[in-house]
Amino acid sequence: MRERKFVVVLGDGMADEPLGELGGKTPLEYAKTPNMDRIAREGCCGMLRTIPPGCEAGSDIANLSILGYDPRECYTGRGPLEAASMGIELAGSEIAYRCNLVTIRDGTMADSSAGHISSAEGAALLSDLQEAIPPVRFYPGVSYRNVLVLPGGGGARTVPPHDIVGQAIGRNLPEGDDAGVLRSCIEASGHVFARHPVNLARVSRGLPPATHVWPWSGGRAPALAPFSGKYGVSGGVISAVDLLRGIARCAKMEVIVVPGATGYLDTDYQAKARYALDALRRLDFVYVHVEAPDEAGHLGSLEEKIRAIERLDGLVGTIIEGCRARIAVLPDHPTPLRLRTHSRDPVPFAILGAGKDGCRSFCEREAACGSLGVLDGPEFLPLLLDGAPI
Repeated sequence: MRERKFVVVLGDGMADEPLGELGGKTPLEYAKTPNMDRIAREGCCGMLRTIPPGCEAGSDIANLSILGYDPRECYTGRGPLEAASMGIELAGSEIAYRCNLVTIRDGTMADSSAGHISSAEGAALLSDLQEAIPPVRFYPGVSYRNVLVLPGGGGARTVPPHDIVGQAIGRNLPEGDDAGVLRSCIEASGHVFARHPVNLARVSRGLPPATHVWPWSGGRAPALAPFSGKYGVSGGVISAVDLLRGIARCAKMEVIVVPGATGYLDTDYQAKARYALDALRRLDFVYVHVEAPDEAGHLGSLEEKIRAIERLDGLVGTIIEGCRARIAVLPDHPTPLRLRTHSRDPVPFAILGAGKDGCRSFCEREAACGSLGVLDGPEFLPLLLDGAPI
């Protein structure tokens, strides 16, 4: 029997809404995507509900669903997944929170990423903040994405900073058992960062300062069934962001590190494609995650979102030409430019190598008419893996 190989290309936040400036098309419909269109035209399409009822519309929830893990059964928070990626081992009583570096002006969330501050700048800020709050541990990550670990935490209700850009922070501060400590961290960071050399240098270059930390989505270490045992195939993940790497580590999948992968608009798409093809020589399944369309959506930039989608299409083309595999393409959730944050609407997906249903292109409108119908997130991977060898 011929060897079975599978690839999922995930364009984070790629789905959107019809836009007047695009003649009623979505960015995915408008962008030039001959390779994704080929998958739809020569394959089968459908829509996927990646956010179960009662769950927040986040990449953590959505990617767990797509990988076949029901978030309602295994999800504890985004923080512990990112902690796992960074090699942080949580004791039973510890809670890890995702900790953004943000820009707050006049009590309003002005920028949820502090202008995409560099990793080195973020590490310098957190190092000084650590001295001011010794019971809490800060772990610098990539750019604005960091982790805060709280010993003996009890949990808190928090709000993602990208959901409240342009809103007052007062009504969005943490609540619950850990609220006092988390609010103290936010307040202390405001004092430590106020005249910090990193921020003075950023302001002098016309860049937004990182005025505060913003902890959110905390939880204890999760327990995921090993991917290979769950599906009978070996798997790996390509991503520049700690969230996806953390999911991979928790699921005992290989984390494939790609030089030039940044988790931003300037990521090296073709390097991701080359590393995916190389990984298929030793693995059965490769999950290629690209963050750029989501970042463009959060920025509210139509131009950048279209550019990110078209560059991702080039990655898809390289993979199609470089291997014989069952290939799927989809977003994890929409990040509509109108909202500049995530929505919970179903997303389009297309699978090449599992039949043909007559869809003409890869977009929200066409996929809604696809033969695969509307599925729940955890149904996607068994569908992809099912069927005769390619």
